[in-house]
Amino acid sequence: MHSFADWWDGFELWVAGLPFVPQFAVVLFGMIPVSIGLAMGLDFVLRSVLHLLGRDRAAVAAPAEAAAAATVRKEAA
Repeated sequence: MHSFADWWDGFELWVAGLPFVPQFAVVLFGMIPVSIGLAMGLDFVLRSVLHLLGRDRAAVAAPAEAAAAATVRKEAA
């Protein structure tokens, strides 16, 4: 873990030493795609876990749709 922390410190110092435009380019073309990838990966993992636990939107939406359909049938009768 210390080797990763040392590498990250060196990377931060390198980016901080760059002029503004190259810093902006590093963030724009490097960090944003990495952040999006992490967010998509965490979203996939969370959806999978919730699906396995039966707490996903499909399981929650089905009873709500059935209740709405029953209400519509009562009003039509």
